[in-house]
Amino acid sequence: MSLGEEDIREVSKALYSRCLRAVPEDTRAALRHAMETESSETGRKTLDLMLRSAELAARKDRFVCSDAGVPVYFVRIGTRCDWRANIKSAIRQGFDELVREIDPPILQHVTNPLTLERGYHGKDMPIVTFDLIEDADYIEITCSPKALGSGRWAALELFTFPTLETIETWVLDVAIKAGAQHCPPVIMGVGIGGTFDYAAKMAKEATLRPVGQPHPEPMVAGIEERLFRAVNGLGYGPMGTGGDSTVLGVHVNYAAGHGFTPVAVAFNCWINRRATARLRAGQPVEWLPI
Repeated sequence: MSLGEEDIREVSKALYSRCLRAVPEDTRAALRHAMETESSETGRKTLDLMLRSAELAARKDRFVCSDAGVPVYFVRIGTRCDWRANIKSAIRQGFDELVREIDPPILQHVTNPLTLERGYHGKDMPIVTFDLIEDADYIEITCSPKALGSGRWAALELFTFPTLETIETWVLDVAIKAGAQHCPPVIMGVGIGGTFDYAAKMAKEATLRPVGQPHPEPMVAGIEERLFRAVNGLGYGPMGTGGDSTVLGVHVNYAAGHGFTPVAVAFNCWINRRATARLRAGQPVEWLPI
């Protein structure tokens, strides 16, 4: 039995709904840890309010935030998976069904960049990117809706043979410009190298990593730790109320490239919305922990 469009449609719809109603467990744990170490009383109270908001949304099956963002999906296809489906069409159908059925309803955030007309549909929406997983027998779908707070302050710059100091200084400048407008404490993803588009892809994917999980290479882990301390040292704190908790984690990905080195930064707000499922032909859906 092959995976079909109905499987993809139902899972993509459910993933989006889950993202809106739950703060991932690793993120809640990071918020609790931040509350224990936060030196600002106002910052601690703000973190406590965030955690209570997450618990209330889960208990009452309501949205954590009214900004539902726009649908963004990462699809990874196992090279040994048996599937027969138009995946992008199925995901689009899933989002259409979600819009009609979801309670409470979501606002019309999909915007035409040329006319500024807003609705639920638009060119290339939902946004879907694809990758392969060698020797895997499943399709893995991650939904991570992108909203104004975290999306507006992403940035990309191109350098020529930059030093690590140059890269880290620029990333810190991006954090300074963002201030508290991306609803901190945030997850900060950084992509270094590759090409213009690939650096942005790496940064976006870095935000999906479990919170605080260091890069396996010591040099990269060192970059993450230095940036983590530097950004938190800016003092913006939870929701800009002041304090030590501006980022919950800084995650860096890198790739080889040419002499020119693109560097990209992406953010996920404190809710850190992301949910993942794996689909195997003839088997129940595997919902990965959130």
